[in-house]
Amino acid sequence: MGFMGLIYANIVLKNPRLPELRPVETPALADTGALHLCIPEHVALQLRLEQLYEREVTVADGSKRLCQYVGPIEIRFADRACFSGALVLGDKVLLGAVPMEDMDLVVSPATRSVTVNPASPNIPTSPVKSLAENCRRN
Repeated sequence: MGFMGLIYANIVLKNPRLPELRPVETPALADTGALHLCIPEHVALQLRLEQLYEREVTVADGSKRLCQYVGPIEIRFADRACFSGALVLGDKVLLGAVPMEDMDLVVSPATRSVTVNPASPNIPTSPVKSLAENCRRN
């Protein structure tokens, strides 16, 4: 299997508690192996995000770090949006699986892009019942 390369998405980040602040438009590395939105410190400062608590995280090399968890933060991509918290970590914005799932986005390896789910192009969909519940009913 060949190297697929990095996939970026252009996203907009806003502080919903301070709507008078300009949003930050930025490319974000789409990483389905990461869970959270990660933002550099300068983005957290620009948006004046409040530290909610600290979280210990395990980074790609296996080491552990203590990071600020800030929020709330509004994330927008195309016509989709969600609210989340963010880890203050790294020097680039990283879009993890949780906000991508929340906005019903998919990563297309063929086009090396992030897109809205083609199965639900107009309204994001979310599963709300577990597979176990479906199995018990059948």
